[in-house]
Amino acid sequence: MKEEAAAPKRLNSPTSTLNSQFSLTFLGTGTSQGVPTIGCDCDVCRSTDPRDKRLRSSIYIETPEYAWVVDTGTDFRTQALRENIRRLDAVVFTHSHTDHVMGFDDLRRYSHDLGSIPIYASAETMRDLERVFEFAFNGLNRFPGYLWPVPHIIEGPFELGNTVITPLPVPHGRSMVNGYLFSRNGEKLVAYLSDCSAVPDEIIQQIAGVNTLIIDALRHRPHPTHLSVNQALEVSAKVRPARTLFTHICHELPQSSESELPSGVGIAYDGLKLHF
Repeated sequence: MKEEAAAPKRLNSPTSTLNSQFSLTFLGTGTSQGVPTIGCDCDVCRSTDPRDKRLRSSIYIETPEYAWVVDTGTDFRTQALRENIRRLDAVVFTHSHTDHVMGFDDLRRYSHDLGSIPIYASAETMRDLERVFEFAFNGLNRFPGYLWPVPHIIEGPFELGNTVITPLPVPHGRSMVNGYLFSRNGEKLVAYLSDCSAVPDEIIQQIAGVNTLIIDALRHRPHPTHLSVNQALEVSAKVRPARTLFTHICHELPQSSESELPSGVGIAYDGLKLHF
């Protein structure tokens, strides 16, 4: 893995750097309120470190065959412009909380170019998307430039190109949401668990030995719906990945605290790119 700043029709995508087989960009690494938080004067919210500026959590993945985002949060338009995302073939959702879906209508540009846009989500999340964005799903607005989502219910592992995507059901407070394991050629590349309050033993066994674990670590203090730093470290110790990166960070966890973490564990930041 390295870091640095014949598919469907696309928006004139530039060639991926390093000719990577699998590239991952952190579009956002923040919690639901983002960082800085509105009206807050804490040290992190006033930080001059650009890595302490966090939009809502989301990732963009690009392979030679397909490119997709995981979640379209409130900041999706800003994220897509910042990263100059010209190629998008599908969207995968973890769950339907506001900070993970409210940029949905900004998929219009990609849907227009492809003719439609495949949407992958659990049955519960898809029901919520169809309710909140009924105007896109009801078939009445099939005009040029409008959003045309094509629903795909996730019931088990599925493939986008040569990448196998395995849903990882985890508790997020009182609800269950999907994390995902991304594998290519039998190799477990990334486990993405952006929102969880625990990781069941069966999921730990499923992702054991993954190259990179990306996991929710909201802050040091316990939280009812998210993992704390210590809880995330406990999961990492069981999974034994080559590397662990924290995401879904709130304004109580500065980027500078990364130096206090064990070897092989870091804090992701907006714009960080991983290449496999």
